[in-house]
Amino acid sequence: MSDAAFDAVVVGGGHHGTIIGCYLQKAGLSTAIFERQHELGGGACGEELPLPGFIQNPCAHFTRFFGHPAYKDFNLREFGLSYVFPDQNEGMVFDDGSSFVGYSAYKVTDPWTGKEEFSHENFQKTYEQIARFSKRDAGMYEEIARRYMKKWRAAFREYRYSPPTPWGVPNALEKLCDDPKDGIDPVYTVMTGKQVAYDLFESSQMRCLFMRAIETSTGSFPGDVLGLYVFVHTVGLVLSLESASIVSGGTHTITHALQRAFSSMGGRYFVESEVDKVIVENGAAVGIRLAGGATVRAGKLVVSDLGVPQTVFRLLGEEYLTPRMAHRVRNIDYDRAQIFWGNIAMHELPRYTAAQTNPDVGPQPRLYLGPNDPDYMAYKYEAEILTRGRPSKMFLLTAPDSIWDRNRAPGDKHTILVEEFTVPYRFLSEKEWLRLKKQIVNEILEQWRIYAPNMTRDNVMGAFITTPLDVTMRHPDMKEGGWVEGSMIPGQLDRFRPTPEFANYRTPVKNLYICSSNLHSGGGIGRGSSYNCFKVIATDFGLEKIWEKEGRPY
Repeated sequence: MSDAAFDAVVVGGGHHGTIIGCYLQKAGLSTAIFERQHELGGGACGEELPLPGFIQNPCAHFTRFFGHPAYKDFNLREFGLSYVFPDQNEGMVFDDGSSFVGYSAYKVTDPWTGKEEFSHENFQKTYEQIARFSKRDAGMYEEIARRYMKKWRAAFREYRYSPPTPWGVPNALEKLCDDPKDGIDPVYTVMTGKQVAYDLFESSQMRCLFMRAIETSTGSFPGDVLGLYVFVHTVGLVLSLESASIVSGGTHTITHALQRAFSSMGGRYFVESEVDKVIVENGAAVGIRLAGGATVRAGKLVVSDLGVPQTVFRLLGEEYLTPRMAHRVRNIDYDRAQIFWGNIAMHELPRYTAAQTNPDVGPQPRLYLGPNDPDYMAYKYEAEILTRGRPSKMFLLTAPDSIWDRNRAPGDKHTILVEEFTVPYRFLSEKEWLRLKKQIVNEILEQWRIYAPNMTRDNVMGAFITTPLDVTMRHPDMKEGGWVEGSMIPGQLDRFRPTPEFANYRTPVKNLYICSSNLHSGGGIGRGSSYNCFKVIATDFGLEKIWEKEGRPY
């Protein structure tokens, strides 16, 4: 493109780039998004895999974007973004035949607005499922649900969609530690996932489920200290306190809706337009230079949707950092959230043996399969992953979205997403990753048949499983092939994410901001990095503080 000028320039058209583009354009700033790939979306993408007629989410799958402020702020349902809300939620089937089915305590009663109401019927169903394992655990579920409804839920959402508070100023979750009646026991700020699971529950089933859910939600292992954010997030999901949701048409419809909203307000976007450098004059960002040499002026600000390492080392230059800052950026930890991830297309759905005693087993949006052995999960599981590249006993996640969204598969066929954890990219050679990519489908099916005997090769039409090698090639900010863009451990969360110097979305260069998942509130679609970055920008530039409008909780 020829040289151009806008008020605001966004580098990178991932989902956070498209979100903040909408907010900046709505705030009255002429805004342009520049993306190196052939389409917008980044991890909010979809492809026709593993066979024609099937839709796969090759990166982000569990989105719940209807709960993001942008869903209402830009009327994204009017731009084609809609969800289906199954009654059942999380579940797990164990190798000893026992099973658990959770039902959404909060049900969406208005799909257009995402309005939710508490369902006493579903709460009681989940209570009874847990009580089959342990009356004590059912009582713990009851108490957690009470506190969650009373204070935790609101505090969690405020925390996710607010910039980090300075050290010494309690955030929304930390304030709960001072409330012995409805708050959070402070000990959970320092406990590992295993300790939390064993402290909350006595049954082996609930301990296993909790520890496995930590991994899907944040990529952390049971031996990691969780912190309050991961603790509340995991509790809300594993106990099915939040509503289940399936995005119609796959994750890429989120990108399509944001793109349409952005364009309808006059925003401009440019694909196949890689940014080479941020232009700095007199200590302030004033534009960008594209890889082809063209320059684009930014009258007010530049926002990077890339990770901190790419932004400061590639786009900016190390000369703008102190040696301490550069050292810390180089040492951001990326050793969590590496997975085998993809879809298996099949003729018929799995028929789980556990459904003979628990009839609702099967059509859960998140159904885990694994051994009823919390000690294995707590200790041997991670050890085997780090030494073998995958565990000998899988804790497989399955997500049969084609049950509710018939756009995902043709005719009467089905597609199920599967997930299992593996090692950081650097642990194996390219040759070893390619060999594992071929082997892993057979290993998944072999273990799946323990729980559903019909999951044979004859039932499988095709499979496409990505590895950390695939992830690093497609997403440069997902270093080591981990989807969270920086391990979500307490030393890299909140006011420390990814380092203390960059945690407020600002950079050492005036008018240059970062809005990616590398910052608070972490990896995953529907989290608050770009919304929070906009809050900081609005404060700096005197834009309307829409979050302070009457009736908005954040």
